[in-house]
Amino acid sequence: METHDRAAAVHAEGIVKRYGPTVALDGARLTVRPGEAHALVGRNGAGKSTLVSVLTGMARPDAGRVTFGGAPAPGWGDTAAWQRKVACVHQKSMTVPELTVAENLYLGRYQGTRTIRWRALHTRARELLAEYGVEVDTAARIRDLGVEQRQFVEIARALSGGARLIILDEPTARLDAAGIDRLFAKLRGLRAQGVALLFISHHLQEVHELCDTVTVFRDARQVLTAPVPGLAKEALVAAMTGEETAAVRKPRTGARPTGEPVLRTEALAVDGHFAPLDLTVRAGEVVGLAGATAGGGTAIGETLVGLRTPDAGRIAVRGRPVRTGSVPHALDAGIGYVPEDRHREGLIPGRSVAENATLTVTGRLGPMGTVLPSRTRAFARRMIAALDIRTTGPGQPVSGLSGGNQQKVVIARALAREPAVLVAIRPTNGVDVKSKDALLGVVREVADGGSGAVIVSDELDDLRVCDRVLAVFHGRVTAEFPAGWRDHELVAAMEGVAAGGPGPGDPPGAGGGRDAPTGPPHTEGTEGTAP
Repeated sequence: METHDRAAAVHAEGIVKRYGPTVALDGARLTVRPGEAHALVGRNGAGKSTLVSVLTGMARPDAGRVTFGGAPAPGWGDTAAWQRKVACVHQKSMTVPELTVAENLYLGRYQGTRTIRWRALHTRARELLAEYGVEVDTAARIRDLGVEQRQFVEIARALSGGARLIILDEPTARLDAAGIDRLFAKLRGLRAQGVALLFISHHLQEVHELCDTVTVFRDARQVLTAPVPGLAKEALVAAMTGEETAAVRKPRTGARPTGEPVLRTEALAVDGHFAPLDLTVRAGEVVGLAGATAGGGTAIGETLVGLRTPDAGRIAVRGRPVRTGSVPHALDAGIGYVPEDRHREGLIPGRSVAENATLTVTGRLGPMGTVLPSRTRAFARRMIAALDIRTTGPGQPVSGLSGGNQQKVVIARALAREPAVLVAIRPTNGVDVKSKDALLGVVREVADGGSGAVIVSDELDDLRVCDRVLAVFHGRVTAEFPAGWRDHELVAAMEGVAAGGPGPGDPPGAGGGRDAPTGPPHTEGTEGTAP
């Protein structure tokens, strides 16, 4: 047996996996050593998820071998043995919504035990979550938690099992900056104890921040393994795409002509989430709301689309009032919605591309409330062509698409009613570099076609397509940035450590520093383009 095989926490060699005529892995290889943080990157469909399935015993390879610490992998189907070797935090939630936090944390760990001491179980659960700075009622059901809380419960469950290899598949996709810092601190502590990490992410800056080594997969094969220090982001993107030069979207520069207001809010507020907000979005304009997940921007977006009922304020689309707190009325008024979590809120996995894309327009697909399959397929084909959705056809189950193409289906559904304004919350969450550019290009085209768009995100690449960006910190719009903003200024405003300057009309001290006032902002400051 080779030396690197014996020294490796996991070593995979010559892995082949086929699904019918599709070759998902073609002689793939990977080596992760104890105490190493090893990044695995590649475009959607490159083979990363299939390799994870092989390394966790969920998929049986057609050829090749896997060893842990030099010993052969457990037998196929021996779930308990695999779990002792490797823990995994999956991109798609593996928690049970109807069970409590404590029950999810210790699910499957009481086989053969006649009684469960519930008080002790909840005590251990609270102690475990406290290690991550997560304040969650351990008696609460998972379904009632927010996105970040659910994610941390799942991360804590995986990390608590004592495995010496931990696979993290997009673990930061729904965490804010503070949550990512807490996670990375814990992961560095585990590395110091000799635990090996396989870190899968589409955020290349996180790869540089956390990892020693990176492996790139493309077209079902490993194409590059290299030390992270000194490896340029452009070289990584080139390896992922197979292109010698990779186009990187830069912030827009210069003002663009805009039309009449398509969306306006007046003193809109949700107590505990964001202060009174006056916002105007005009035809032809993309406006960004930049900030941490828990900072208020997400709550603003959800209020605009009717998922939250505001305590005060009004919303109007093209000058007509919108009944707040009602998703159907928001849709009827002309507000399209792209949710943050496509798996939980955006798609019905067992249904086809056509069915998912037409969920908001079923009333237009046949007479007297009926839905004609021919019209559904025809409509879906138009959306597939318009958004370049890579699928075998309208009838393909949406679960069989890559992450980027699933997100295009979600956007297709949002655009089906030809909305006046599109509200997208973290629209490129969990998709690869090239798919991000395509998805953001769709949002830009929506605005260029005469509608408006709002992007809520803490990802700088999402915000580069915007004509202006409002930084949201602790529920306040603390600064406004025109096209051409600088990364460090926007990030500082998003994190509340300093702002790129107050927005127009803001009072002194509204620049977003840690000592900034916590009361409601001067509402004119969020308009930017007041008529």
